Amino acid sequence: MANAAFRDKYDFEFPLISDTERQIAIRYGAASGPQEEYARRIAYLIGPDGVIREAHGKVDPGSYPADQLKTI
Repeated sequence: MANAAFRDKYDFEFPLISDTERQIAIRYGAASGPQEEYARRIAYLIGPDGVIREAHGKVDPGSYPADQLKTI
């Protein structure tokens, strides 16, 4: 419910997920286990075909979105 409110507040046109058990974070390398309090800030650019095009091991949440929009 909180994810939907956040998405609506910022007019995102895509669904958001909650990874409370860190299953996705572990698979993508953002966490080493479910016990981690927070996942690391990393990002992947995934093409329409589902193939990872770019991997960014550390991102600045303040500048990364605008920088990445220039790239795509």
